[in-house]
Amino acid sequence: MNRQKKIKQILKANAKKASAKLAPKSKPKYICKADRLKLAAEAAETPTPAAEG
Repeated sequence: MNRQKKIKQILKANAKKASAKLAPKSKPKYICKADRLKLAAEAAETPTPAAEG
């Protein structure tokens, strides 16, 4: 009985991990501070065509 319980527990844990991997992520992907500053600088550097005209 003990062996069966352990096997069942392991299979249940693996199934839970697999379903968690497939679930949609609610958190946005982390972007490091240096990349954020670089993106902000690029956005400020290039003006939009609509603003010029």
